[in-house]
Amino acid sequence: MWSIYLLVVMVVVAGSLAYAGFYFYGVAIKRAPKEFLGKTPDLKVDPPVAGASWGEGAEWVARQNFREVELVSEDGLKLRGYYLASERAAGRTVIIAHGYSGKAKDMGATAKNYYDNLGYNVLLPDARGHGKSEGDYIGFGWPERRDYLQWIGFILQETGPEAQIVLHGVSMGGSTVLMTAGEQLPPQVKAIVADCGYTSVKAQLTYQLWRMYHLPGFPFVQIASLVTRMKAGYYFGEASALNQVRKARVPILFIHGDADKFVPFAMMDELYGACKSPKEKLVVHGAGHGLAYDTDKREYIRTVGDFVERYIHSPAAADWV
Repeated sequence: MWSIYLLVVMVVVAGSLAYAGFYFYGVAIKRAPKEFLGKTPDLKVDPPVAGASWGEGAEWVARQNFREVELVSEDGLKLRGYYLASERAAGRTVIIAHGYSGKAKDMGATAKNYYDNLGYNVLLPDARGHGKSEGDYIGFGWPERRDYLQWIGFILQETGPEAQIVLHGVSMGGSTVLMTAGEQLPPQVKAIVADCGYTSVKAQLTYQLWRMYHLPGFPFVQIASLVTRMKAGYYFGEASALNQVRKARVPILFIHGDADKFVPFAMMDELYGACKSPKEKLVVHGAGHGLAYDTDKREYIRTVGDFVERYIHSPAAADWV
């Protein structure tokens, strides 16, 4: 009799854990409106990872004549991007990665800095599962790193072998460009700027699980990882910006606000310590998640400009703000 009770309990527990895994997949990974972001005290902005600069960027984007471009990912998804050429670029191009549950054109303020102040071409891709790109799940930067290799290839075709490329990402986009950094990059990729990226998907989701639900990571993150492997093709454990940064050879600028409670500020020090390539960091005091630019716009623009221009040949002096 006790063996039957034990079996019933085990079945109930297993069923509950499986339900939890599918539930958390639906909340965090599946392509769907992320209503929980609006209820998160540290993200009282729309879209996520955007403060006052979102309006500035949106107005700038609306005035530009972006060309819609498209490529097909290695696994067959149609990915959409927006390209803006500059007469001043001479092959210099920035590819900008947006944040979780955002879209390409949310990054207008960042694009404006590179286009207006530095004279770069700008490419804004919609990540898979976001914007006009196909995909029914969010990859948190891991499958996207392969997509970014293709976007780099697009720029090489567009501007030729003399291209000089910068990758710049914020939040999930920051981790996306860091994960891309660990791949075999062409020599035309000269620098990477990662703003408030997380160390790994496993670490970030473990942190958020406790923060939002007061639940331990184990076993819920592991079970959700199995569901994600079945539905999206990757495990949380392999999606590590920390591991990728250890392999990076390209110079990296790390940016983070020390008041960030959504992606812990301490993650920047982990990433910075793991990086063996030329590196620099900018800590913006008092900045919450994704708000480094808004909090100290002048220093952000100056630091980014100084860093990327250190590794990229400029045809003319930048007109600094």
